[in-house]
Amino acid sequence: MAIFFSIFFTVYASLNYYIFIRGWQALEGSPHLKIPYLILFVVASLSYIGAKTMEKILSPFLYDVLLGIGSFWFAFMVYFLLAALFIDAARFFLTIFHFVPTFINQNYILTKQIIALTVVIIVSIIVLAGYINTQILSVKTLNLDLRKGSSNLNELNAVLISDIHLSPINNGRHLKRIVQKVNELNPDIIFIAGDLVDDRAETLINRNIGSSLLYLKSKFGSYAITGNHEFINGIDGCEKYIENFGIKLLRDSSIKIDDSFYIIGRDDRAKKQFTKQDRKTLAELMNGVDKSLPIILMDHTPFGLDEAEKNNIDLQISGHTHHGQIFPANLITKMIYEISWGYLKKGNTQYYVSCGAGTWGPPVKIGSNSEIVNLKIKFI
Repeated sequence: MAIFFSIFFTVYASLNYYIFIRGWQALEGSPHLKIPYLILFVVASLSYIGAKTMEKILSPFLYDVLLGIGSFWFAFMVYFLLAALFIDAARFFLTIFHFVPTFINQNYILTKQIIALTVVIIVSIIVLAGYINTQILSVKTLNLDLRKGSSNLNELNAVLISDIHLSPINNGRHLKRIVQKVNELNPDIIFIAGDLVDDRAETLINRNIGSSLLYLKSKFGSYAITGNHEFINGIDGCEKYIENFGIKLLRDSSIKIDDSFYIIGRDDRAKKQFTKQDRKTLAELMNGVDKSLPIILMDHTPFGLDEAEKNNIDLQISGHTHHGQIFPANLITKMIYEISWGYLKKGNTQYYVSCGAGTWGPPVKIGSNSEIVNLKIKFI
């Protein structure tokens, strides 16, 4: 844990320093703006960390403000970094090939100011567009055929939601829209594939964030699993918080629904990191499961997909990846995960990885959507 945070803070500080220096240099011709720029940059870059480390001594209002500023800064930071790298690369090649336009040579300071202002405007437009995109909930319909076995059901209308990340940023307003969309689909069952929370249970309760979950409606109920953020924010408190809304949290356990199919819910891989305890293997979780019935596995992080195939799972549903959330991070998640977002079939096992209904960090999505997945399952 200490190593992880040491690496994170080192990288975060280095990237912010690079961005800061490039902005500072751009203000060479406007020295009166340097102090306001310094203050603004320090506040923006340290707000999220400050909110999380000093939550117990901050007022709820100040905590929420700092959390909001810091969350949005992550998105601005990504695109300021890309802009700075692009400009430095362009400047390098112009120098190498001795091609520097006369205007730049004659008006170097003014050129830097114009470029800096242009970058700020473009990045602000991108982040605003990403914020608006986050608020638009799309419903993806996926038709699946699963083996019937000895099931009594011929079909199942299921809804999958994941990575809502409830917090003072992703608050009750966004959740209310999610619940309304889910209920409009008239589901038989609701799957919540981890990372329902993104803050401590106490913080969510004090702000009455999550109450809309009480209005989820389905024939067989709502079933959730842990994601890494349930462990990050204290698994004991998060477990009680989730189940207080009538949601069954499956923690390395299975449940038979209507004598017709099984749901297996795995604890997230982060369990070992935060509790020093191993999660059960899928083979252990299959003990006692009637394999003549269809089996649906919920596993938050879509690593090791072969394990589900080897254990004859019919359908695995996951989340976690956000499909990168902010372009070009989706290019990275595509390299890390066998499937970053969408549908895959391996042998007789089918998989769906959702890009999530919410966001981590900035409430900004660029290159992915806020999705609710309607799984129309036929047992054949």
